Amino acid sequence: MAENKTITPLAHREFAAQYFNNVWDLLEKENRTEEDNERMVHLCHASFLHWTEVENHTAEHLSIGYWQLSRVYVTIGKPEIALEYAKKCIEISEKGGLTPFYLGYAFEALARAYYQLHLIPEAKAAFKKAYSLAKQVEPSDHQELLIKDLETMM
Repeated sequence: MAENKTITPLAHREFAAQYFNNVWDLLEKENRTEEDNERMVHLCHASFLHWTEVENHTAEHLSIGYWQLSRVYVTIGKPEIALEYAKKCIEISEKGGLTPFYLGYAFEALARAYYQLHLIPEAKAAFKKAYSLAKQVEPSDHQELLIKDLETMM
């Protein structure tokens, strides 16, 4: 892939963060249209791409990006694609030695995708793993956030 010298590293970081936040706005929007869903997908991929262009990006950045991609695809009813990104999220989180918070969210994404695919035993196993990881997160490190997200699947 050719390196793009016209976008500065700072601009990549700013685009990544802005697009990430734009995706959240769309995820939380009530009565999203098909156009909103399509824009959300494009913004999410753009955010991820820009993070990969940030020189000092970390496994955390990639884990969060894969997690958001999985959430977007499960939200728009494309669980097969969501499953692929959830698996990538787990892989980068494990390979990067990330904390239980990130790994817990990776398994939360996996559980959601399996659930939408009607693979209930797999969904339950992923949920159980995510919940176990959530219990390892320090309360000061957003444990409650992960547990609340898991509870939305119950």
